[in-house]
Amino acid sequence: MASVSPVRHRQSPRRRSPSRSPSPRTKRLRRAQGEREVGRSREREDSRGREKRGAERERERRREGDKEKTRDKGDKRRGGSGREETEERKREGRDDDERQATRGRRERSTSPLDRSSRKSKRSPERASASRHDEGSNARGSGEEPNDEDDSIAKMKAAEEALAAKKKEEPSFELSGKLAEETNRYRGIALLFNEPPEARKPNKRWRLYVFKDSEPLDEPLQLHRQSCYLFGRERRIADIPTDHPSCSKQHAVIQYREVPVEKPDGMVEKQVRPYLMDLGSTNKTYINKDPIEPQRYYELREKDTIKFGNSSREYVLLHEGSAE
Repeated sequence: MASVSPVRHRQSPRRRSPSRSPSPRTKRLRRAQGEREVGRSREREDSRGREKRGAERERERRREGDKEKTRDKGDKRRGGSGREETEERKREGRDDDERQATRGRRERSTSPLDRSSRKSKRSPERASASRHDEGSNARGSGEEPNDEDDSIAKMKAAEEALAAKKKEEPSFELSGKLAEETNRYRGIALLFNEPPEARKPNKRWRLYVFKDSEPLDEPLQLHRQSCYLFGRERRIADIPTDHPSCSKQHAVIQYREVPVEKPDGMVEKQVRPYLMDLGSTNKTYINKDPIEPQRYYELREKDTIKFGNSSREYVLLHEGSAE
């Protein structure tokens, strides 16, 4: 019998599928991976820069510590060694804090995609606040400030200095004990100072004294001086008032040059009489009305003046007054 050779079926080669373009999902993943790698590289660079800055700061601190050690070598006190130990402990504590801060920053760091999404969600107010904080941190870390900020700060400092100078302008007026020392008459300090507008009167003013509606003696002439003092202190009073209710320095009549407007609108200066109470106990009266102390009240023709509880009345007239 003839041997039948087994038929071997050739396997048809697999057809290779045509090259497909990557799906948009894979594209996104690849892009995200690339961005993550870029972000990681940037973070590494930032961490390296921070480490370099920290190393520079440590070097500066060590230099300062070496300088302080050289200064303290000459001291033979016991406290010297303790100070060095405390300084070294402070430095070690600062280094530990910086290391912990860098570790926390590395752990909190995220991908740039997440950062961009978070930035987009932030409000403009938060963004401005973060910029301000970043600027303040940069200045505190030892970076040099901008020239514009320096010029603005200098301008503000100059304005404050000018304002302080204006506030502190010298005052050449007499005050306190110096005024009391210069304003003395016969060893007694006067309770008032004549104002700069004090003048002698142009009219011949007179005071007519009445008691119980009856005239007493001759009228008092009030045109020879720029002021007349009333009171019980006879050593300084120009017109003494001996009633016990009157004060030692009771009141003063002061002539002052003041501007007065005429009916035609023109302004001229005239010398007019004014009365001021010097803080008396029982007050001063004009036409039976009490006046406030330390204030000038203008006197007019035929005004009646009264001091304290005295029954005497002083009527102001001048030589041209109608009887």
